[in-house]
Amino acid sequence: MDGVAIARRAEEALAEQTGFRHERVVGVAKNDTGWQVSVDVLELRRIPDSADVLATYLVDLNEEGNVVGYHRARRYLRGQVGEDGAA
Repeated sequence: MDGVAIARRAEEALAEQTGFRHERVVGVAKNDTGWQVSVDVLELRRIPDSADVLATYLVDLNEEGNVVGYHRARRYLRGQVGEDGAA
């Protein structure tokens, strides 16, 4: 499987497991046991949109593209910028 197919599987599986709508894939990396995909999801919609709560989840998939685990790596407001959430 290629990175695009892996990313789609990760998005779909994460949405099914968590019920959160995915915003975008922000990273795909191949490792010794398979793949790790970073997916940003919308956890809580707020008004205004800049106050929405987003999260980045790391999804681990094996060589066949099956999800073997996932966890939330960080949580932030849509209006925050920068890797550490600082404006």
